[in-house]
Amino acid sequence: MSDQFENVTIIKKANVYFDGKVTSRNVFFPDGTRKTLGFMLPGEYEFGTAAPELMEILAGEMDVLLPGRDAWQTVRAGGSFSVPANSKFKLALKVPADYCCSYG
Repeated sequence: MSDQFENVTIIKKANVYFDGKVTSRNVFFPDGTRKTLGFMLPGEYEFGTAAPELMEILAGEMDVLLPGRDAWQTVRAGGSFSVPANSKFKLALKVPADYCCSYG
């Protein structure tokens, strides 16, 4: 997991979800790939994704319920989890979390 990105385009306008409790910004790379850098406040959330996602937790922690699983798992700073395309997943946060999401 790299600490920085080189030669990228960042969209200044934030993506805002759940009444401002989750925000992210799009980062585009020269090859056309996209990542989002975001921040989540404590709460419970459900997200849907069309593309496969890799979510890296940069700070904080979150409990994750992945598609097809019955048990929640805790992912802490430095950890990550993957979500398959065309699925939904749930997150529960007791503390704020900083994250990076990669698509594709």
